[in-house]
Amino acid sequence: MATRAAIKSAKQTTRTASIERRTNETTISLQLTVEGSGQYKISTGVRFFDHMLELMTRHGAFDLDLKCEGDLDVDQHHTVEDVGIALGEAFDKAIGDKKGILRAGYFLMPMDEALGIAAVDLSGRVACTVKTKVKSRLVGDLQSELVEDFFEGFARGARANVHVKVMYGRSSHHKIEALFKAFARALRVACSRDKQLGEMLPSTKGLL
Repeated sequence: MATRAAIKSAKQTTRTASIERRTNETTISLQLTVEGSGQYKISTGVRFFDHMLELMTRHGAFDLDLKCEGDLDVDQHHTVEDVGIALGEAFDKAIGDKKGILRAGYFLMPMDEALGIAAVDLSGRVACTVKTKVKSRLVGDLQSELVEDFFEGFARGARANVHVKVMYGRSSHHKIEALFKAFARALRVACSRDKQLGEMLPSTKGLL
């Protein structure tokens, strides 16, 4: 029989969340495991967006099962933004009271000739800055301007500061991919527990 300490330790190890989000524009169902192994099952109806979420999951070592049915006959905007919001809400829910987490993380990610940087602070406050340097209207089947809407939606759902920026690059595909990979790895650090922090809340305010 497992001891109480072992059961408590197991609960502390795995943080999960399920989100069901329904509006007149989208229906989203997702399951997230923060301490995952990069496994994913993702369907949004926008294949390039799926690919970005897949590599975000793999590089963050999260597990994500996500299905979104949106009004793509109108536009991709509702789908991309609402997925960002729901995913942010999932991380906020899974992390809980935020005691003992690093809270902030950053990463500089090369993608061939492109270089992307991301910084994340799970501060309880919403702020977002996105600079993609992408000029083409479409990248794959994704409307490129909606990359900003995804990150803004995530910041809103997660109650976080999100800053992502392409430093330089030639390929629009590589620029966006560098951002999602950098964001995944920055988020992974921000979510991580720190033994030195223990149960301490990483804030002098006493609330995040």
